[in-house]
Amino acid sequence: MTRTLDDGTYLQDGEREISDPSAHPLTLFSSIDQPTDTLILFLLNRYILAQFFRIFCTVSTAFAAIYILIDFFEKIDNFTEADKPLSLVFKFFILNIPFIIDQLGPVLILLSGVITLGLLNHQHELTALKAGGLSLRTILKPVLTGGILCTVLFLCMAQWLLPATIATTNTIWFENVKGMVPLGIFRNGRYYYKGQQGFYSFARPNPEQATFLNFSYSSWTPQSQLDTLLSAESAEWKNQEWILHNGQAQVRQGNDAYQTTIFTEKKLSLPEEPDDFFVPKYEASELSITALYHRIYKQRNAADKIKARADFYGRISYTLLGLPLLLLGLPVLLISYQKWGRDLSIAIPASTGLAFVAWGLWGALQSLARADYINPLLAASTIHLVFGCLGMFLLYRQNN
Repeated sequence: MTRTLDDGTYLQDGEREISDPSAHPLTLFSSIDQPTDTLILFLLNRYILAQFFRIFCTVSTAFAAIYILIDFFEKIDNFTEADKPLSLVFKFFILNIPFIIDQLGPVLILLSGVITLGLLNHQHELTALKAGGLSLRTILKPVLTGGILCTVLFLCMAQWLLPATIATTNTIWFENVKGMVPLGIFRNGRYYYKGQQGFYSFARPNPEQATFLNFSYSSWTPQSQLDTLLSAESAEWKNQEWILHNGQAQVRQGNDAYQTTIFTEKKLSLPEEPDDFFVPKYEASELSITALYHRIYKQRNAADKIKARADFYGRISYTLLGLPLLLLGLPVLLISYQKWGRDLSIAIPASTGLAFVAWGLWGALQSLARADYINPLLAASTIHLVFGCLGMFLLYRQNN
């Protein structure tokens, strides 16, 4: 039996009248206009971007928790032996979280993008979107946008947040817990130390060796008058004593009289030994990006200027490392699904291995740059160019 509606439409038995034509899916897609199409793309981008950030927060929390748990069991004995309060322990680990997130930043961006795309593929949403006429480039646009936003966040952290938190945690760990109070500073290629009875100044080409160049030591009377001045072309610490080469010694004899002695080699005992000298090696980590840039032009020694330039480019390079990893990790997931019918079970281990390879290559290039074997800018950009170009090529092939 059929019945006729007011508009002349015939309905068979069991069919229901649709009061709102736009509620029917076929009617909805058949009547899409340009503004509606734009709205649907906006909702799609928002959905994928929201999923990216949910996964990013989840992965960041998990990795940070594991890192803190391991670090806690490694360092809690040091806090206990130093008899530090529990509040200082909590302060140290809480303020260490931004540093952890910054160190894991590239792999967090990589895993967030890979898992987001993997879930879309696993739930057949990626297939439905492609069947609806959307290109892979359109689908991946919010994922790449999320990676760019996270990179901008890490750059802001490196500029304004990390210098303060890292300086505080370094002070807590090295000075309050380890008792390593800095006794000197490094300026223009020379080290300056304040000892128990005098001041040291020298150049130290290799901090791992007890060899010093242009060595000088001075002690002063309580009336702030020079008492002893030792200067030598070089010095070394050997057999628990100082050995000075090619220098002179000035020793106070009276109110204004000094005895000067020229020597080719002089063995003597001074209050300090090389192990007592402590200049923080973590100084560069406490500087912001702009401070690292200005630090380049404050160096007068060519070798120090190269190291400062490598530190500046290296900091920016590491922060931007997540984007080329993401560009390469996304096609790896798609290829693994096409070849083996698996997505996340292969893509996540492959992405983790990819991150470790990138870390290793990045560290090796930075070491070469600091040693002046290659240009610091080349060392900072090589991985980004290789991984980024390879990733875009694979994505282009997948899109076609």
